[in-house]
Amino acid sequence: MSILVLTSDTLIGTPATGNLEYNGQFFGTDSASSRAQLQRIVRATAQNSTSGTSIDFTGIPAWVERITVMWNGVSTNGSSLYLIQIGDSGGIENTGYVSGAFDNSTANNSTIGFLVASQNINTATWGGAITLSNLSGNVWVSSGTIASATAGYLASSGGAKTLSDVLDRVRITTVNGTDTFDAGSINIMYEG
Repeated sequence: MSILVLTSDTLIGTPATGNLEYNGQFFGTDSASSRAQLQRIVRATAQNSTSGTSIDFTGIPAWVERITVMWNGVSTNGSSLYLIQIGDSGGIENTGYVSGAFDNSTANNSTIGFLVASQNINTATWGGAITLSNLSGNVWVSSGTIASATAGYLASSGGAKTLSDVLDRVRITTVNGTDTFDAGSINIMYEG
């Protein structure tokens, strides 16, 4: 087994082929003149989904290429469908989405956010993950699966959205925007 020892947190010139360096991030090289930054997976702080009408994750770095939104026992006090909305320095965007979800025998679509499931009841608790991936530029696509054992739903969803600027925030809310979260927790992981 090999061990990598990092002895400096500053760059020391152009590294030799195959070397790794550390300067707040890891770097890999495939030639003496080419260096690629390798971003680690970062898990944010989980937020309890036990109050409020939305849950926001902000300060997402510009280098992020993929975000996973994770759900654990999430519920609201109503039956409005769940949405994930994304945004940039101008705020959360709530138009221009092409999004759909299907579970059991029901399908729905949305233009105000990425739908997570196409059905919901106020006693349902949800778990699973939805992945947001950067297609290119400011174009983001979503896909994922979540389930509610309490309601007997298994939902698949997908969509696309072009932002005005670089993504730096994600919001989890509902279509009506007024149902209140009352159980569970939500977190995100992001990577370059």
